[in-house]
Amino acid sequence: MVSDNAFSRIFGLISRFEFIRPVQERINSQYVKFFKIDMSEFKDVSEYKSLNELFTRSLLKPREFDAADEIFISPCDGTCLSVGSSERSKAFSIKGMSYDIKELLGTAMSEAADAQYDFANIYLSPKDYHHYHAPCDLQIKRAVYIPGKLYSVAVKWLKKVESLYTKNERVALECEMSGGRRLWLVFVGALNVGKMKFVFDERIQTNAMADFTQIYEYENLKFKKGDRLGNFELGSTIVIISEHGSIEYNLFEGKELKFAESIGLIKF
Repeated sequence: MVSDNAFSRIFGLISRFEFIRPVQERINSQYVKFFKIDMSEFKDVSEYKSLNELFTRSLLKPREFDAADEIFISPCDGTCLSVGSSERSKAFSIKGMSYDIKELLGTAMSEAADAQYDFANIYLSPKDYHHYHAPCDLQIKRAVYIPGKLYSVAVKWLKKVESLYTKNERVALECEMSGGRRLWLVFVGALNVGKMKFVFDERIQTNAMADFTQIYEYENLKFKKGDRLGNFELGSTIVIISEHGSIEYNLFEGKELKFAESIGLIKF
């Protein structure tokens, strides 16, 4: 039987294949129709030479956002599945299904695991814009690649697989916000996600049959709010972890989000 990881690699190869133009246009149109994708901010569907190009489509023009230092913006398009504060290192993927923050972050967490943290989980579906951006001014201190499975991260699977986020392949970025508070951005792999890419380090290779944790450390790697950090090659999930009380979220479960909209206030 083909594993989920192998299936995702095969799917990634197929999605990059460029069919003859009439066939590709038909495939693209059906994909957009099936997932009800709003293409108003993107090139015409006929201009994408492969499904992968369509998956990783870029905005025609940048989205505007509130530039005030205290405004924390959504790093991506998607749906908020859960938001809250941890209890004894436990956070929730959806109501009733928990995961351990220390296990999720692995060596990306260099502080006490029993401290309290705030979290927000954002699910990107196949219809969403797949690029991710800095939600505030930040400095990336460390990136940790953690190998794992590639279960679907859709809600029905989160209900079935205990602590799913900690079982899947993922990349955790340990960051520092203005004022020195810690922030972690965790990019969770999923079924049919060909790769996760990061603009600042081509060494980070996901869905590549690696079976060991890889750590990349940086000095003076800074991004301004709204800067692009990378992209998924299909839908997936971003988990935001922060020191308790450092971000006051204005989120609720089920809220649909767009990259660049305000989702919280940073408490300096």
